[in-house]
Amino acid sequence: MAGRRTIIYTVEVSDKKGGGFLRRASPVHLQDIFNKYASFEKNGEKFMTAEDFVIKYLKLLDENNYNADTVRLLAAIVDTSKDGLISYSEFQAFEGLLCFPDALYKTAFQLFDTNGNGMVSFHEFVEVMTKTDLQKKIPFNMDSPFVQLYFGRDKKRLVTYHEFSQFLHDFHEEYAIEGFRRADKEGTGFISILEFQEIMISIKSHLLTQQVQTHLIEAARESQGGTRVSFPYFIAFNSLLNNMELVKRIYLNVTNGHRAQEVSKEEFMHSAQAMSQMTPLEVDILFNLCDLLHQTGPEQYFKQITNRLAEIHAVSSPEDRGVFIQILESTYRFSLGSIAGAVGATAVYPIDLVKTRMQNQRTGSFIGELMYRNSFDCFKKVIRHEGIFGLYRGLVPQLLGVAPEKAIKLTVNDLVRDKLMDKKGNLALHSEIIAGACAGGSQVVFTNPLEIVKIRLQVAGEIASGTKVRAWTVVKELGLFGLYKGARACLLRDVPFSAIYFPAYAHTKAKFADENGYNSPITLLVSGAIAGIPAASLVTPADVIKTRLQVVARAGQTTYSGVLDATRKIYAEEGFRAFWKGALARVFRSSPQFGVTLVTYELLQRYLYIDFGGTRPSGSELKVTSIGDMKKPQNPDHIGGYSVSLPIFSGIESKFGLCLPKYSISKAS
Repeated sequence: MAGRRTIIYTVEVSDKKGGGFLRRASPVHLQDIFNKYASFEKNGEKFMTAEDFVIKYLKLLDENNYNADTVRLLAAIVDTSKDGLISYSEFQAFEGLLCFPDALYKTAFQLFDTNGNGMVSFHEFVEVMTKTDLQKKIPFNMDSPFVQLYFGRDKKRLVTYHEFSQFLHDFHEEYAIEGFRRADKEGTGFISILEFQEIMISIKSHLLTQQVQTHLIEAARESQGGTRVSFPYFIAFNSLLNNMELVKRIYLNVTNGHRAQEVSKEEFMHSAQAMSQMTPLEVDILFNLCDLLHQTGPEQYFKQITNRLAEIHAVSSPEDRGVFIQILESTYRFSLGSIAGAVGATAVYPIDLVKTRMQNQRTGSFIGELMYRNSFDCFKKVIRHEGIFGLYRGLVPQLLGVAPEKAIKLTVNDLVRDKLMDKKGNLALHSEIIAGACAGGSQVVFTNPLEIVKIRLQVAGEIASGTKVRAWTVVKELGLFGLYKGARACLLRDVPFSAIYFPAYAHTKAKFADENGYNSPITLLVSGAIAGIPAASLVTPADVIKTRLQVVARAGQTTYSGVLDATRKIYAEEGFRAFWKGALARVFRSSPQFGVTLVTYELLQRYLYIDFGGTRPSGSELKVTSIGDMKKPQNPDHIGGYSVSLPIFSGIESKFGLCLPKYSISKAS
């Protein structure tokens, strides 16, 4: 809605050579750029003139059509010595100033501090204001009580930087009210819709997108039911513009962090009252504007406002794209999933080995002392007897299988989510669960052969023999059908695991996202790890049964013919607790593994993003709000501070109601 709310852009922070938006400027590089534009030389030292800085370097104005006073005023921001020339030290200081978070206020202060004494007087303020287009169009009463409160009744009080920054903020709002007061000549409390439009575009244009500007009259007419705008509506409209970040927080509160969910006006109002005071009139204006901008029809109490409040763009349905494009997208996701799966598996493989050996350790049917007292004891004994590489027994077949296994799981989950998502980008919880279950079921074709080979290699180290067990030997021994022994138990484990994991991950990630919906790598990793805890622990019994079915029973150990048979015998011989053997090791393996896998997968999609017209992970882009239309630097020499501050300088000519003469006043004037 407001420009600072709805015009969004991606902040690029790359320092890579030759690329990146925000490039850091070294002193040598900055000196070279200064020398390039400095056309005046005095006592062997180069200086920039006002035209050099504003016209040639900043490229703010048309070199063939500009106002000399405007150029002088803007250059005076840098020219702190007020001698009409800009030295390198002043240029360097200005670049540094622009890196401050309050750069806009600092530069505005230097603009009004025309004599450079570090204070702003009433006469300096008037000197700048009288040269602005806005003052000529909508004169501000310089004798108003508001001005007297800051500069004193005699207007001799000098204002410091911090005081002046507050003055500018308040002046911006006071100017809008002054505009209404001047338009309401008869004191009726009403102005015409055309006057409302003129005031908003003249004074608050930097808070309005072009789309909103074109709908101002329509919005006011629908809300006010006529051709006039009341003062309460005017104030509510301006208040809404100034509090769009609050509006977004209210929306995220009512949706419990979900950024693609429809809310009713009543739901939004309840949340607004719980968090802070937002008037019913402001909410009415908000929903009315969303209705107009999105053309959602005549419904008054249920409108989609996500594009305005959460900066989420509705995506086209996958079915709207060609089959070939969908295949390419699936291939792309499969490739990234393979890499992510391999990284995740390698990171936690030693824990997986310990988990497998703990689950295979029997009691009740095998006479003899337990080999391992606990997971930590198992870990120590593997290193002692088999060396550090013993922790990685079976890793090669694991990597050969885990790549397609994790890839197909991640790809199918994304694919099914796309298919079940409605045209507005919403996905119900039951649809998330179905997508996860489908992902878990689809992976078994790769998981079972992989795990049966891996498990037999992992437990081989427990048996002292001169023969080294190799993966290919296990495969030949099992045969094609043998590779799918325990597949039912594998399904019983993987389907509920994924049905729990993926929805939990999506919702946890949303909770950890910042107010702009962005997830850092750390929050992605933590979200993946947290989601893995309930998913991994709750399916441990199925994992125990699968492990028992897939290992080769040694002499004296119980054998099992199937899932039900294994369940009965394990319970009869070892009790209920046996089904939770290795649960801790499983959580410590699965939780970080999927955390590493998911953060790798999402970062790969983030940095190797290819737009196929489908969805991409939410929270994958740092989206922030800009003030005005965001553009990249026009000049490759715009580096360092200027590049950093560009977002806040977009539309600077109308910020704070200043509206400096920029293009409208010709050189001849």
